[in-house]
Amino acid sequence: MVSRRRVLQAGVAGGTCLLLAPGKAAARPASVEADTLDPSTVEKYVAELVIPPVMPPDSRTGGEDRYTIGVRQFRQQILPPGRPATTVWGYGATGAPETFHFPARTIEARHGRTVRVRWVNQLVDPNGGYLPHLLPVDPTLHWANPGGGVSGRDSHPDFDSTPGPYRGPVPIVTHLHGGENEEESDGYAEAWYLPDARDIPQGYARQGSFYDVYAEKSRALHGVPWGPADAVFHYANRGRAGTLWFHDHVLGITRLNVYAGLAGFYLLRGGPVDLEEGVLPGPAPRLGDPPGTRHHEIPVVVQDRSFRTDGSLFYTPSRALFDQFEGPYIPGSDIAPIWNPEYFGTTMVTNGRTWPVLTVEPRRYRFRFLNGCNARTLILKIVRDPLAHRPAPAALDLWQLGSDGGFLPAPVQRDELLLAPAERADVVVDFTSLPVGTELYLINEGPDVPYPGGVAGKDFTPADARTTGQVMKFTVGPLTAPDTSTAPARLTLPPLEPLGAAGLTRRLSLNELSSDRLPGVGPRVVLLGTFDARDRPKPLRWDDPITENPTLGATEIWEIHNLTNDAHPIHVHELQFQVVDRQPLPAGSRRPPEAGERGFKDTVIAPPHAITRIKLRFGRAGRFMWHCHMLEHEDNEMMRPFLVGPA
Repeated sequence: MVSRRRVLQAGVAGGTCLLLAPGKAAARPASVEADTLDPSTVEKYVAELVIPPVMPPDSRTGGEDRYTIGVRQFRQQILPPGRPATTVWGYGATGAPETFHFPARTIEARHGRTVRVRWVNQLVDPNGGYLPHLLPVDPTLHWANPGGGVSGRDSHPDFDSTPGPYRGPVPIVTHLHGGENEEESDGYAEAWYLPDARDIPQGYARQGSFYDVYAEKSRALHGVPWGPADAVFHYANRGRAGTLWFHDHVLGITRLNVYAGLAGFYLLRGGPVDLEEGVLPGPAPRLGDPPGTRHHEIPVVVQDRSFRTDGSLFYTPSRALFDQFEGPYIPGSDIAPIWNPEYFGTTMVTNGRTWPVLTVEPRRYRFRFLNGCNARTLILKIVRDPLAHRPAPAALDLWQLGSDGGFLPAPVQRDELLLAPAERADVVVDFTSLPVGTELYLINEGPDVPYPGGVAGKDFTPADARTTGQVMKFTVGPLTAPDTSTAPARLTLPPLEPLGAAGLTRRLSLNELSSDRLPGVGPRVVLLGTFDARDRPKPLRWDDPITENPTLGATEIWEIHNLTNDAHPIHVHELQFQVVDRQPLPAGSRRPPEAGERGFKDTVIAPPHAITRIKLRFGRAGRFMWHCHMLEHEDNEMMRPFLVGPA
């Protein structure tokens, strides 16, 4: 029996050996299964980048845009043409089947104008029967658990022996990541709901523990009923203009629902902290754009996936693929039989296609980058040779204008872009000086293992240059119209509103626990927590009593003590915070936030063995969540509710 912290494992398919320094670890690659697709054989740069079109609304009435958006199963060409299509899940307008796609079409929102979405679970087959999950669901975790049994829904069920994957109807609930909305529209992990299938087994819970609470509150506020297989969320859009995104958030299976395809962009425009139209590169995609429209503002979501040779998605079905521990699981151990502490795909997928190509003109482009990976931290860079020795020299600068919560105080010129899972960056790239025919590549120098902090090539081995180290290609074509946008170096960005002085500092801990029964086997679980009276970390589970209970209107400092070997992207729901500083443990010097995170954020990288301080202002009452956005961590207890206002 071996610990993840001790094992040296082979790299991704193709034979690279990934040697790690003591204390670092590699997840076992998906390619160890015989029928998984060798990523080094997949053709690159033969399919055009998909630019997500705009999601069509049902109506625009008064001050409100209304949508009915379903979740369905369908087939999509993700691998290059000529290879098998892939069955995925995705969002789309229920009245327009052609709009269903992975990633979803983009919701365009305006500051101060409400967006109302009826999110519908349509995971049923043509005969109305429920569809089981595409991927292996571990029923031994604390999860939605619709079957319940003696444990009930939203529970950590007990088993006498090791069960197989759950094959019942699948719950969903959608979270608008980066939004600032009321609790009933947050997409709370226990407010899920099943599809309205004809064959839901008797005794199954059709909704999560908080569904009825939020359905009644929403009906009382807005007069719109929910159900039986949907929820109606109202987004007031009073926050800063910026790059938001939506994704599934069900307790214990977020990693699987997102991996299956449930994610999309939500772009909030206008208001007092946006720039006038025409200042930045455009146009962006608009509703009703004719085919062939050239767009100079492009949302780009980068994800890693693995595939079987038949084109289907592969996600590890066993803990044994992570650390070779093959049980006994139940009752012989406290290790979950299917859950893996992290998962890294072997193939890079950008806007729903493997290694696509984008033809650009010699002009400026605005890219809305999103790291949509489950666990992989990206370090993005534009280079001339995709196989160059890492770290590779940058060919073009990336001008970062914004982060999660909108514009930065000033443009930041950089040669690479660090993005942990769920982080976004609003970036301008200037192709003006390049001759027609130039070929450039967006590469990834982040590791093929959990990000440990530090510098590629020095503190960790970068991703495999042949596969996960490449993302997409740019080919420069002729200029078709003058570029009237403003050069990023000359931009004046909207002012940053200060949050004011903090009245309270909370000390929080990030913890990783190994098996209590089997020496050397771990991690068993990852946990958020606090500290006890003797200054010892106090790890807490999802259903432990709430410990973060700020007063409505309060401003606080959260000191996040990362006591693990990995960096964790920490996300706080329904507000935008500011990064204060970081400090190595046990007694290092404080250092200010990086230039690209000096605006507003909703997700922050907490480096290992360090304190990360953030300042938050709690502007709305209710029950929300904070968690690690490595989705495998979130799904096994690294998530906690917090309550703003009276307990």
